[in-house]
Amino acid sequence: MLHIWGLCEEEQIVLAVGIDIAKDFHWVSVVDHSGDELVSRRVENRPGDLMGLIDELAGLGDECRVGIDVLGGIASLLVAHLEDAEIPVVHIPGVAVNRAREGTVGGENKSDPRDARVMADQVRTRRDLRTVEVVDEPTAELRFLVGRRRAMVRDQTRQLARLHDLLSSIHPGLEAVLSLKNRADLFLLTKYVTAAELRRAGRRRLLGHLEKVPRVRRHRVERVVGEVLEVSRAQRLSIAGEQQAAAMVRLMAGELLGHIERLSALDVEIAGRVAAHPDGEIVQSLPGMGPVLVSEFITQTGGIERFPTGDHLAAVAGLAPVVRQSGRSRSNRGPAGGNKDLKRIMYQSAFCSLNHPASRA
Repeated sequence: MLHIWGLCEEEQIVLAVGIDIAKDFHWVSVVDHSGDELVSRRVENRPGDLMGLIDELAGLGDECRVGIDVLGGIASLLVAHLEDAEIPVVHIPGVAVNRAREGTVGGENKSDPRDARVMADQVRTRRDLRTVEVVDEPTAELRFLVGRRRAMVRDQTRQLARLHDLLSSIHPGLEAVLSLKNRADLFLLTKYVTAAELRRAGRRRLLGHLEKVPRVRRHRVERVVGEVLEVSRAQRLSIAGEQQAAAMVRLMAGELLGHIERLSALDVEIAGRVAAHPDGEIVQSLPGMGPVLVSEFITQTGGIERFPTGDHLAAVAGLAPVVRQSGRSRSNRGPAGGNKDLKRIMYQSAFCSLNHPASRA
């Protein structure tokens, strides 16, 4: 039920709307230019309910400005409907909502209606909030691919840690000499794991097994085989549960090899999408910016045209210095806030750019 107080049918007002985003439903607060709350209710995150909310906002006044605290994900459907209705949307960072709420009476009490009301007041009083724009198709596609890659890298890291733990529990010497991010070393573990298996196989069989791996240099294979045989001769005792652990190692090594292949294929697809993106060429021209970092940069910024100058971009990334002034005292310090993912991209690209002579200088 929508409750409206003190409005005449002829009166046209400027509305400030705060929407606290959630997965199943959103909480909406609407205030007028004087700060009086006109609406406070939940709206289900379904197309019909969202369209109904837009119709109600249109009936309240001829101008409307909406503030949200979440970008993308669960807010995507709402933003798409607001964009279709040509209603301007701005982003209010979560930290701004929390600080503003804490400054109100009873601000330690957190609830969806309270947060939505605080957001509506922020929209009403602030004009420096960044406009939210629906991303174009190339950027949206990149965003999904980058999210998929991030999840795959996390899974790979967890599986590698588990493989290291298993291998070190039954054959620590082998775990020490192998690089488990290398295809050849993983391929060795798909067949030979325990010290006894490696000794029985001998140099000739191990070399023949590793030569099946494409694009592996002969001298590296010979070095790995020599180190593997040396540590296997040093361990003569069998560990309890060794055979079961070895079977798990072989299975996980095979899974990781497949994971690496899928990740490589995804990187190729991302590189193709970056090359076709309007911002791809200019961002990738920067030293240290490869296809993966460029794709992450584009998905985090939503397009470089959103930033009038480099100073704006540095401020959003949390790289611009922060002024601390009190009386005659004045100093600069590093910022504590900013977009952490964007800051990581900047630092990582700077590190990668050290291979470029001018950047290193």
